[in-house]
Amino acid sequence: MSVDIKDRTISMLQSGTLSLAVTGNTTAYTVPAGFNMIPFGIGIKAGADAGDSVLTAGLSTDLDDFLGEQTLSNLDAEDDYVLLMPIPAATPVKQKVYAAGEIVQIAVTTADGGATNKYYFFGTLEAE
Repeated sequence: MSVDIKDRTISMLQSGTLSLAVTGNTTAYTVPAGFNMIPFGIGIKAGADAGDSVLTAGLSTDLDDFLGEQTLSNLDAEDDYVLLMPIPAATPVKQKVYAAGEIVQIAVTTADGGATNKYYFFGTLEAE
C-alpha cells in the first residue's frame, strides 16, 4: 500500500461550504476504506457575520461526540476565521477514533449567519 501524505500526520482532510443560514447537517468527512481517522479540529472561515450561530460535530449517529456546542458569536465579519477543537486540560479530553466508512458531520443547531462560509476539517489517518 502506498503512503498518502495524510497518513500519520495532521492534515486538512476535506473542505467545503457550510451554511449558517439554516439548521441542518453537513457531511465534513467520510473515513476512507482501509483507514481509521482521529479528528483534530474544524476551521470555519466566515462568508459574512455568523452572529450567534451554534454548531456541534461528530458521527452522523452522534452529532456531538467530537465537539459539543460551539457558539460562533466572535465570527462576526467576512473572512474571520476560528479553529474549533476539544480543549486540552489537566484531565485530558477523551476523543473517538472513527473507523472506515464512518461519516463525520457538522450540525448547525442555531442558524444566524450566511450561506457561504467555508469549513476545513483536520485530522490524522492511520492504516487499519
